[in-house]
Amino acid sequence: MMFRPGCYQSVRPPERPLCHSARELLDLVGSKGEVACGLLLAALNQVLDKAQKASLSFGAGGGGGQGVPWPLPATACQMLQMERPRLVRRLRGRIAAILQSLVKSGDLTAYECDEVQLPIHTPSQQARRLLDLVQSKGDCAAKTLLRLLQQMENSSMSEDEVLQYHKKLRSSVLAQSLFLSTYGGTGSLSLDDVYTEGLLEVAQGSGEVPRPLGLEDIFGQVGTLNEEADTVLLSGEAGSGKSTLLQRIHLVWARGEAFEDRLLLFAFSCRRLSSEEREASLRELLFLHCCWPDGDQELIFRYILDHPHHLLFTFDGLDEFRHSFSDERRLCCPTQPAPVSTLLFSLLQGSLMQGVCKVVTSRPQAMGTPLRLYIRKEVQLKGFSPEGISHFVQNHHRDPGVSAHVLDMLRNNSALFGLCHIPVLCWIVSKCYKELLGSRGDRPRTFTDVYLMILQHFFQHRCPQQRTLGSSWETSYADVALRLGRLALWGLKSARYVFSNMELLRCSMTEDDIGTGFLVHSEGSPGSDGKHYEFLHVTLQCFFAALFVVLDDNDSEHSAIPELFNIQKRQVLVSRGCLGPCLSSYCGQEGEPKGHTAKAEKTNLQITATFVSGLLSHRHRGLLLQSCPAAAINKRFREVARALSQGLKKHFRSIPRPVEGEKKSMHAMPEFVWLIKCIYETQDASMARAAVAKLRVEHLKLTYCNIGPVECSALAYVLQHLRSPVGLQLDYNSVGDVGVEQLLPCLHMCSSLHLRNNNVTDEGVRKLTEKVVQFENFLKIALFNNKLTDACMPYFAQLLKAKQNFIALRLGNNYITAVGAELLAEGLRGHRSLQFLGLWGNKIGDNGVQALSKALESSHSLVWLSLVDNGVGSAGARALADLIRSSHTLEDLWLTKNCITREGVEYLLQALEVNSSLKSIWLGGNRLSPEDVEELKRRDNRLIF
Repeated sequence: MMFRPGCYQSVRPPERPLCHSARELLDLVGSKGEVACGLLLAALNQVLDKAQKASLSFGAGGGGGQGVPWPLPATACQMLQMERPRLVRRLRGRIAAILQSLVKSGDLTAYECDEVQLPIHTPSQQARRLLDLVQSKGDCAAKTLLRLLQQMENSSMSEDEVLQYHKKLRSSVLAQSLFLSTYGGTGSLSLDDVYTEGLLEVAQGSGEVPRPLGLEDIFGQVGTLNEEADTVLLSGEAGSGKSTLLQRIHLVWARGEAFEDRLLLFAFSCRRLSSEEREASLRELLFLHCCWPDGDQELIFRYILDHPHHLLFTFDGLDEFRHSFSDERRLCCPTQPAPVSTLLFSLLQGSLMQGVCKVVTSRPQAMGTPLRLYIRKEVQLKGFSPEGISHFVQNHHRDPGVSAHVLDMLRNNSALFGLCHIPVLCWIVSKCYKELLGSRGDRPRTFTDVYLMILQHFFQHRCPQQRTLGSSWETSYADVALRLGRLALWGLKSARYVFSNMELLRCSMTEDDIGTGFLVHSEGSPGSDGKHYEFLHVTLQCFFAALFVVLDDNDSEHSAIPELFNIQKRQVLVSRGCLGPCLSSYCGQEGEPKGHTAKAEKTNLQITATFVSGLLSHRHRGLLLQSCPAAAINKRFREVARALSQGLKKHFRSIPRPVEGEKKSMHAMPEFVWLIKCIYETQDASMARAAVAKLRVEHLKLTYCNIGPVECSALAYVLQHLRSPVGLQLDYNSVGDVGVEQLLPCLHMCSSLHLRNNNVTDEGVRKLTEKVVQFENFLKIALFNNKLTDACMPYFAQLLKAKQNFIALRLGNNYITAVGAELLAEGLRGHRSLQFLGLWGNKIGDNGVQALSKALESSHSLVWLSLVDNGVGSAGARALADLIRSSHTLEDLWLTKNCITREGVEYLLQALEVNSSLKSIWLGGNRLSPEDVEELKRRDNRLIF
């Protein structure tokens, strides 16, 4: 078709004269090329009478109106002459740019350009003068002019098409982002109304000092690990708010509030991509999955390929992508069809569309080492802060009385408050506030408690006439729970999170089951038929799978529990069908993609096992007995206990023998933390006691284990049963003040506590010191790289006054000034046992050092003192010299990166003359010349620069 329907309307609007419409028609046909011109001549030949055709020439050899196309011009100069009226119109508005390009090409001089652009000439006159000038220059200049004009027109058309596509894409993304999409978008909650910022930090190991990040920082330089890579990993545990954060990024982009340098944003769901079985090219992936262009697809796709730095791709839920990462096949051609997995991994690697910024969300465990090689930076989402919990609850409940009541209840239940740091649990608690406020007896304190509460809430909502459903849901809805559980477990074992109608029928699901609200509509892959469904959240799918494992009694001879907990065999569970062979009788394997073997996601199986532990606890035994025999429940509980015991023994057997002179220590792995959480879910004190009965270590190291308040509750529940004190090291986690409070029950069995990089504030210090002052065994605290200020120094001073056996206090890289040092000095004065004092990286200054030195002059125990990078000058060095003279125990004094001059070092040298016990004074990075350094080293080799 030569013309799109309706385009002729612009040629002949009723208000224009006929001659103007004729020119428009000729210009339009001319722009369509030689074939269109021939068709116009043929049409004229049909409609004109002989007298009219006699005055026209239809070309040599075809006179008399035979429809032969007009002869093409032989040269570019002839083209300028023949097309002169149309070229004048085309040149208007582009004169300056054309002239500038002709000067660069050497076809015109600057003087000639000025002559053309004289202000006395109108734009049309300037265009005619330009044509005359170029025509006089010859055919080469004429060709250049025509080429430049065509390029500018094509560029203008491309920009218009892209801007129209940008407008449509922005509108589409805005419509998808306005309302909360996670948790099934329940209640059509506006994202603006409920969005609460979580704690964002660059991943440990990036070399950056941990600090809160904003949305813009996700794309900035902070935390960059690989400058050559384009992919940003946004990691977080299940329910930490990754999808909601990504939705927030989409929303602010669509509104034009941020990321304006990214003209086009393409958002993908890895769940949807997993269900795409046919091969596709990059072009199809972008246009089918995101937004279909109304205009010229070729122009838009060419712009996408030519401007990668103007694009942003987001991939939500890479951990839910059913295909494992493979580096075997890479795709470089953007038009070549390939499996979606190949497309995705080629994009993330950068072999396809290098330069495009890609943001991927995933749980950290799902990102294997091969894929991490292509990560530019990792940003971790740590859940809500205490202030974030309050903000979320207040947004969720517009009634101030209700929100205040819920928050009071949470603050009085520290375990539940700790759970609410996980956004999905905070949402459940907010949604089930009536059940919480009306509950009698034990309040929820475990994952399982909270998910049983949401189960009760939805079933009661389904049957509102039952005012107090209580535990009777198991009687009324046991079959529904089993069918949902069957579907959930089948989905987990085959890494399926979106289900078709056919798959629901295979698992005997009914419309009433769907109507309970646990399943919500989901978009299938483009072109797929029928409705698709998914669970409100992946953790809810894990919970129903656990219910099925616990309640199903169709195959009492074979239990899924041992294999579910078995760390070694978990990766082969799917291929062997170990997760409940009974599934085969309900959910066959039809529908699996050909040539692909699904692999169950390890973290989801761990979450399921955690729920199994909680459901089989004695606290919920009465609930299960309504539909499951007591003998079966007891058997499964014993299986869980046995599996947990074997898992812990495996960790204990891996403890190496201590090096001579060092303490025996165990560096626990994340799997160890998971086993401890399973024990906590059982709330069985005897199991917790047995778990650590044979743990014989002096130091327990749990660094980089993603430990937050929830994990702290579990650790305290188990470690309080230790038989001998241990040093507990929790560096580089997300403990925070609430986590510190959760650890309090086990601190009587701790000899030390290390909490480096854990967002601990003065309030956490208050809770900690008030508790540990009671324990004789507790001797050391390390809280460097946190958020401590002068306000917490009185708590430490009181601790030192009360505990005369305290050994070590390390508070480096915080926000302590001279005021805080003076407050701490009150506790140091007269203290008899402190050996290690670390205050590096603060702002103590000379005044603070003077107060500390004065307080420590009477110490007969201090061995090590660090005041690195504290703005200490010569006055401070003079005060430290007095300390050196009086101390007979101090061995190492660290004063690097300060402001000490030659005068200050002289004070220290004088003090060293009367002190033979001090082994080293570290003075690198002070205000000393190279000559001073060389001379001072010769005077006393204990000065180290």
